[in-house]
Amino acid sequence: MSRLRSFWHDHRSLSLWLLAMAAILVACVLGPLVTADPYAQDPTRRLLPPGEGGLLGTDGFGRDVFARVVGAGQVSLGIAAVIAAAASIAGSIIGLVSGYSAATGAVLMRGMDALMAFPGIVLSIALVTAIGPGAFSEIFALTVVFTPLIARVIRSRALSLASRGYITAARSTGMAGWKILAVHILPNALPTILVQAVLVFAAALLLDGTLSFLGMGVQAPTPTWGNMIAEARPYLTIAPMFVIAPGLAIVLVVVVLNAIGNGVRDVVDPRTRALSQLVRIRRRSDAAARRTARTRVRPTPVTAPR
Repeated sequence: MSRLRSFWHDHRSLSLWLLAMAAILVACVLGPLVTADPYAQDPTRRLLPPGEGGLLGTDGFGRDVFARVVGAGQVSLGIAAVIAAAASIAGSIIGLVSGYSAATGAVLMRGMDALMAFPGIVLSIALVTAIGPGAFSEIFALTVVFTPLIARVIRSRALSLASRGYITAARSTGMAGWKILAVHILPNALPTILVQAVLVFAAALLLDGTLSFLGMGVQAPTPTWGNMIAEARPYLTIAPMFVIAPGLAIVLVVVVLNAIGNGVRDVVDPRTRALSQLVRIRRRSDAAARRTARTRVRPTPVTAPR
């Protein structure tokens, strides 16, 4: 608890964003237990406005929009989390090996450069079209899209670490290369990997929404935020909440994840951490000086004799 209090005091903004993300995850996980069935259809309750048809109204099949938004959160966030984890693992392995071994890195990074030459959305659409629409093909395609981005960042970090003195000392003792990577380089690169994973999580959620909107992601009737927006296109003027609700959900989660990524980067970056500590020390010294000035006893003025 003392560590949590210290973290809350030192990183108030990041703590608030983490609480917001935790609330979103809890709502998506526990929400379906208390909301209506997101698959239940009622043609007599089609396109009802909020209030008459539940918290956010109903869609073109009479299904509860709020229940479908909450249920879609499980699918969309789950797919984005799997993509972020897979891309982080694959990109970290490629980046660490490329940064430590120049010969192997030249071959691996040329392949990563070839993948980065394609726009992400074009490459993902091409891969999903070749495999077929569905959750597995979407995860595979977006993992291929984001792996080169993470690999390039981790490679630069590995190159910086490989030139340190303790790595040279480990090499001189005859330690195997894989052991140097696992024992010395990987632990020092973990903060960078964590930041990249959070940022890829947000980007994967956006691309998941794009592919689902185009009909190349998870197929109906399983709800995702992207295919909900696609289903709501014919009813944009009749039932605007049908398209606004999933769109706002995507925007909210992406904003929170980007804020968390920026906050984690500030925490793990030594320069930013040192500057924030200097700012806190200056604030504390200024507050102590103000308290001393308020409590200081002023001398009694001496009046001249009559």
